[in-house]
Amino acid sequence: MYKYDDYDHKLIAERVAQHRDQTQRYLDGKLEELEYLPLRLQNGIYIQRHAPMLRVAIPYGMLRAEQMRKLAHIARTYDKGYAHFTTRQNVQFNWPKLEDTPDILEELATVEMHAIQTSGNTIRNTTTDEFAGVARDEVTDPRPWCEVIRQWSTFHPEFHFLPRKFKIAICASANDRAAIRVHDIGLQLVKNEDGSIGFDVYVGGGLGRTPMIGDLVRENLPAKHLLTYLEAILRVYNQFGRRDNKYKARIKIMVKALGIEEIAERVEAEWEHLIDGPSTLTEAAMTKAQSFFIDPDYEVSPSEGDFEQQRADNKAFSRFVTNNTVAHKQDGYVAVTISLKKTGVPPGDITDAQMDLVADLAEKYSYGELRISHHQNIVLSDVKKADLFTLWQILEENGLATPNIGKLTDMICCPGGDFCNLANARSIPVAEEIQSRFDDLDYLYDLGEIEFNFSGCMNACGHHHVGNIGLLGVDRKGEEFYQLSLGGRSGTDANIGKILGPALKLERVADAIETVMKVYVDNRIEGETFVEAYHRIGQQKFKEAVYA
Repeated sequence: MYKYDDYDHKLIAERVAQHRDQTQRYLDGKLEELEYLPLRLQNGIYIQRHAPMLRVAIPYGMLRAEQMRKLAHIARTYDKGYAHFTTRQNVQFNWPKLEDTPDILEELATVEMHAIQTSGNTIRNTTTDEFAGVARDEVTDPRPWCEVIRQWSTFHPEFHFLPRKFKIAICASANDRAAIRVHDIGLQLVKNEDGSIGFDVYVGGGLGRTPMIGDLVRENLPAKHLLTYLEAILRVYNQFGRRDNKYKARIKIMVKALGIEEIAERVEAEWEHLIDGPSTLTEAAMTKAQSFFIDPDYEVSPSEGDFEQQRADNKAFSRFVTNNTVAHKQDGYVAVTISLKKTGVPPGDITDAQMDLVADLAEKYSYGELRISHHQNIVLSDVKKADLFTLWQILEENGLATPNIGKLTDMICCPGGDFCNLANARSIPVAEEIQSRFDDLDYLYDLGEIEFNFSGCMNACGHHHVGNIGLLGVDRKGEEFYQLSLGGRSGTDANIGKILGPALKLERVADAIETVMKVYVDNRIEGETFVEAYHRIGQQKFKEAVYA
C-alpha cells in the first residue's frame, strides 16, 4: 500500500489545523452558515437528518489493519458504535458531533487517513476492482494508476471548484468489477501485443436524475499520457460544463448535448497544449508508484491441509467457499469476501467490535490488508486455503459469514430516509424485509446471480439504475412509494434498467420482488441468469404479473 512521505504528513496536518480553526470560528459565531458550508464539505462533513455525517476517504478501497482499528475507535468514541461503507469504497460515520470533527480528523491523520475528496465539486475518490492485484484475469495491477491519479488530483488548483463532483474508476480485467461505464471518466486498462499498457477512455457516464452510460472517447491511450489526457478532459468540462443548474452540471449532460464526436475533438484540441508536458508519466514515476504495491511474501505451493475434506463434511462451509471466495493468482490462496448483508442489519453497516475483529483477522490470515468493495462488503485478499475453515468459523460466530455474495440479498443500499436529508423514502426497513423474505438459502442459490440495488432518492447513491433489479424511493404527497426497475447492468455490457410501472407502496415491495422472481423461475432456460432471462423475455410478462 501507499505510505505517506513527509510532504503528505505535513499537508494533512495543515488541513486538520485549518479545519479546526474554521470550525471553532463557526461555533463562535464568527462564520455564517453559508460561509462555513463549503469549508466543511471540503473535509467530508455533511449535515444529515439527525446529526452531521463524516465521510472518510479510503483511496481505491485499501486499508491496513491499523487503519481499520482506528475506524473502530472513532465509531466507539465519537459515534454510536458502528460505521457504514459506501459504493465508492469510503466509510461514513452518521452521528459525530460537529465540534468533535477536528479531533476525528487529527486521529485519522495518525494512521494516514483523511476526509479530503469525499465531498464538494472536486475529483472524488478514484475507485477500482476490490480484487486488484490478486485477480487472475487482470492485465496488470490497477492500484498504482489509482494512486497516481490520487496524487495528481488532490488539491489540484485548476480542478478544485468544478461545475459538479467528478468521479473516476479504473478496471484492469475483461469482467468489469469497477462499473467504469457509469462514471464521469472510466478507464479500461489494456495490454498490447508488445506488452505495453494503454487505456480505453470512457467519458460521460453517471447516474442520479439523468442516468447515462459513458461513451468511448479514446481507444488505447498510451499509459504515459494518462494524466495529460485526463487534464484535457477536465479542462474542457471546467470550461463548458453548465454552472447555472446543478442538476445539469455533470459532464454527462455536456456529452449528451454536444455529442461524443464533438467532445473528442475539443479534448484533442486541448490535449495539444498538454501532451508531453510536465504531467507526462515517466518510467521512473511509475516505477515509484508500483513500488508501493508489491506482493506479500506468499508461500510457494502451500499445503491446503484438510480444506477439501472440511468442505465435503460441512455444507455451510462449502456454501461459504462457493459464494464468498474467488480464485487467487497465487496457487493455494483465495480472496475472501466478508458479507455485510446479514438479515436484520442495514447493508454496508459494521460495528466497532466487528471492525476490530476483521483487523485482527487481516493480520493473522491476510498479511494485514483489507479492501472495501463497490458492493459495500469487506475483502481479505490473501487467505491460504488451509486457514479458510478456521477463518470461516470465527466469521460465523460474529455474524460476518453470510454466504450470499452476488445473490439477491447482497444488495447495494444507501442509508435512505432514516439518516439522509435528501432521501424521499426509507431504505433500511425495506431492505430488511426483502432479506427476510429471501432468507431460504436453497431458494436464494437457485435464483443465481442477481444484482439488487436500492436508492432512497434520485441522487442514486445505491446505483439503482444499473441493478438487475433496481428500487428507488419516491415521495407521493408525503407518503413513501418505491419505483421498481428491471434489467440494469453495471459491468462490461452496462445499461440502464427500465421502470416496470407505477411506484409501489411500501407494503407491496417485497411481494413484487417475489413475483418478479417467480416469473423468472417459470421462464428461464438452463444456466440463464435473471438479467439474461429478462432481456430475452422482455418486460411485459414481469409487468403483467406484478400489476395484475
